[in-house]
Amino acid sequence: DVKADERWIKTQSTVPMQSPVFEGHFPGYPLMPGVLLIENMAQTCGWLVSAITGFTGLPVLAGVKNAKIRAAVFPGMDITTEGRVVHDGSGYAIAEGSITSKDGPVADAQLTYRLIPYPSPEFQNTMVTWAKELNFPLEDFRK
Repeated sequence: DVKADERWIKTQSTVPMQSPVFEGHFPGYPLMPGVLLIENMAQTCGWLVSAITGFTGLPVLAGVKNAKIRAAVFPGMDITTEGRVVHDGSGYAIAEGSITSKDGPVADAQLTYRLIPYPSPEFQNTMVTWAKELNFPLEDFRK
């Protein structure tokens, strides 16, 4: 779900049952690492930053503040990630992200992005093509 006028996004995902990351985190007790929870928020909010800025640059995670991991996430769990862009300008954007499960809050953080030039026009076109394939409402951001 995306609401351009509210600068808001929500994604849903299921943690895979099998992943190489679980081999070391932790053997016999698979647990999604906190850094991957932050990455989940960063990817979700990054798509929103891309759309708000008209895909003029690649939003690269530059900072994480006030990150809190509030609950464990295990293989097979369904999680919902929400984000809101609270500032953009001067080549930066700031978003607030959160993750929840059916059991309640999982994680939240403030995320700072630096917009950098795309490495090539082809890369930029790929990002826009992916957005279209995901049915991202690009036209809502062009008003």
